[in-house]
Amino acid sequence: MYDIIIIGAGPAGLAAAVYCARKMLKTLVVSKDVGGQAAWSSDVENYLGYEFITGVELVQKFREHVENFDIHLEEGVTISRVGTGKNRFFVRGDDGREFEGHALLIASGKEPRRLGVPGEGEFLRKGVTYCATCDAPLFGKKDVAVIGGGNSAIDAAIQLANIARQVYVLVLKGALDCDAVMEQEASKFPSVHFIMNAQTAAIKGDVFVNSLAYKDTSTGEEHDLPVEGVFIEVGQIPATGFLGDFVKKNVWDEVVIDANNHTSVEGVFAAGDVTSVSEKQIIVAAGEGAKAALIAYTWLLTNQKIQPKAVSRY
Repeated sequence: MYDIIIIGAGPAGLAAAVYCARKMLKTLVVSKDVGGQAAWSSDVENYLGYEFITGVELVQKFREHVENFDIHLEEGVTISRVGTGKNRFFVRGDDGREFEGHALLIASGKEPRRLGVPGEGEFLRKGVTYCATCDAPLFGKKDVAVIGGGNSAIDAAIQLANIARQVYVLVLKGALDCDAVMEQEASKFPSVHFIMNAQTAAIKGDVFVNSLAYKDTSTGEEHDLPVEGVFIEVGQIPATGFLGDFVKKNVWDEVVIDANNHTSVEGVFAAGDVTSVSEKQIIVAAGEGAKAALIAYTWLLTNQKIQPKAVSRY
């Protein structure tokens, strides 16, 4: 039995874990990976204390910090269900294992939005990917497509520009929806080509991807683009599928919380990008995780789930 179970090991979950450990709570962090969306970021220039650091490097710093504390980390576990029992909560992994705790902190972040086109699932990890930071080096001197027109898509194109041979950015609208500075940066690369009004219809191949079919929505014409890699960057959705109706969610499937990270269920807290907090930033998620941990600690004390052990609130 744990004092608290934290679901997710991104900035929110890891920050919460550190604060829980400092309160000497018996803490479990369970997650399919460590770092969450932060690990997908190529360049991070707005995290306090670092003028520039890559997402991978920042996540490594997070991991090293967490490893200084007595925190039980169950990595590589996908949560299938959460629920309540008598004076406890349980978290069940897809491997059948079950963990119990007096309190829960949901920090599962977001996951890539799927296109929902033929071939997307069939060629996953066979040319289809959702993470340029992770997989760009696999496509050296190859022609690739990036689907999307927002910041994440243009960031992916920039990362691929010096690796792939040609980078085709397929944008559903007639204009990009990214920061102007990112558009200017991507436009510097002769290998980056923008295809506007392009609606992806299918991803094709045999064993691996070899082409992408799209429709020009302005003319109705259909095209087949020879590529060996497809980077899907059409946004993220909250990773809340495992929750069902366990806690209240809004129309965007985000966990609804109040100013003190309380969910609709007593003893269940939430923090980071999975929640209804408006700004989705690494530093915001980390701060929310720390705050949620402190609130959860107070709740555990108030409800006599634990005895006071730590001496400092901060």
